[in-house]
Amino acid sequence: MHTWYEQAVFYHIYPLGLLGAEKTNTLTETAHRLTELESWIPHISDLNGSAIYIGPLFESCTHGYDTKDFRLVDRRLGSNEDFARFVRLCHENGIRVVVDGVFNHTGREFFAFQDIREKREASPYKDWYRGVNFGWGSPMGDSFGYEAWQGHYELPCLNLQNPAVREYLMDTVKFWIDTFHIDGLRLDCANILDFAFMKELRSRTASMKEDFWLMGEVIHGEYGRWVNGEMLHSVTNYELHKALYSGHNDHNYFEIAHNVKRLESVGRALYTFTDNHDEDRIASKLREPDHLFPVYQLLFTLPGIPSVYYGSEWGIQGARTRESDEALRPALSLKDMEQKTGPITDHIAALARIHRDNPELHDGTYKELLLTNRQYAFGRLGENTMILSAVNNDSQPAVLSIPVPFPASQAINLLDAEAPSIPVENGRLSVTLPPSGGAIFKLREA
Repeated sequence: MHTWYEQAVFYHIYPLGLLGAEKTNTLTETAHRLTELESWIPHISDLNGSAIYIGPLFESCTHGYDTKDFRLVDRRLGSNEDFARFVRLCHENGIRVVVDGVFNHTGREFFAFQDIREKREASPYKDWYRGVNFGWGSPMGDSFGYEAWQGHYELPCLNLQNPAVREYLMDTVKFWIDTFHIDGLRLDCANILDFAFMKELRSRTASMKEDFWLMGEVIHGEYGRWVNGEMLHSVTNYELHKALYSGHNDHNYFEIAHNVKRLESVGRALYTFTDNHDEDRIASKLREPDHLFPVYQLLFTLPGIPSVYYGSEWGIQGARTRESDEALRPALSLKDMEQKTGPITDHIAALARIHRDNPELHDGTYKELLLTNRQYAFGRLGENTMILSAVNNDSQPAVLSIPVPFPASQAINLLDAEAPSIPVENGRLSVTLPPSGGAIFKLREA
C-alpha cells in the first residue's frame, strides 16, 4: 500500500510573494490574504496536483525565515483560523498540505532572543541559542555575541542540542498538527540541522499523525545520510534539478542519466523540482524555450516525488539578482494567469495525471534503455507492466529503435490517447520523437 507522499504531485507556494504581502511586517491589523489562496485550490486540482508545500507561514519581520512567533500565522497572510480553513478546503479536495519548519534559526524578535537582550546572563533562555557569549557584542548592536546563519546576524541559530529548545519545537509541531491538521514538514536548512534532533522529530511525529512526512532542504552531500528509516522521508534533489537544465542546455543527456544512477538507492524518495523560491525559473535557465517539454517529462517520469513551483506552469520567467530574490517570488493573480494557459500548462497537467494514475512511476524500478547526448529512454518497471519514457533534446525529430526488456507485444501512447498502439517487434519499439519533445508508453505483459 502506497503512502500519500510516495505518489504525490506537489505544488509549491511561497505565500508572501504569491499574495503580494508587504516586504516588511509593520501591520497592526491582520490582512486576510489567505482567503485569496482558496481560489487556487481548483487550479491545483486541474493540474492534477495532490499536495501543496507552502511556506514560510509564521509571524516574521521580513522574508518569513526570521520567525517571530512559531504559533501565529504571519499577519500579512491571515489568521490561524484562515490557514486552518485553507487546509480544510485542501483536504476536502484531496490535497495534502506540508509547511515550512524553520528550526535552525529564529528572527531577533523571537521571545527567547528578546529575553536574552533584556536580561543577559540572568535570562533562562541564554542557552537557547548557539555560541552565546557575553564577552563581545554582535554587529547588530547586542551586548552579547552569538552564532548566526551564514553570518546573517538577523538570524540567530537555535541550540537544538538543548532539551528545552527541542521540547518547545516538538510542542510547536504538535500545535500545528492539532490546530491546522497539516500533513508534513519541509525542514529549512536540513543540511546543517542536528541529526539527533531530526531523529527525535521523526519518532515523535510518527506518533502524532499517521503518514506524517518529513522532507529536508539539502543541497549538497550524500542524500542517504538524511533519507533513511530513522531520520527523514525525503530531501530536495538539487542534483537532479541542476542536471535537468544543464543536460538540456549542453545537449548532454549523459549528465542526467549519470545522476539518476548515482542516486538510485534513494531516488524514488527524493523531492524533485525544476525551480523553487531560491532558484531561477526554469524558463529563465533554459537556452531553448521548447526544452520545457522534455524537462517536465523527465521530472514526472524519473524516480522522485515531482513538484511544480507556482507560476512555472505558465512558463513564467524570473532570475535572482545579487541583491534580491524578489523576481523568483512574484505576486500573481490567478485570473490574469489563467488567460496565459497554453501548451506547457496542459503538458504539465497531462504529465501529472500520468504520474498519478501509473504506480510504476511511484515505485517502479528504473532501467536505462537508450542513451545518447540528445536522446534518452528509460523504463519504470512494475510487476506485470512497464512505463517507457523517451525524450529528445534535438531541434530535429529523432527516429529511435528502443530495446524493450519486457515481454510485451504492444505499447500504448499515454501522451496521445488518439494515437494507435505501436507493436513491439523483436524486443524493440520503433518510435519517432518530435523535436524538443518526447513520448510515454505503457506496456503490459503479453
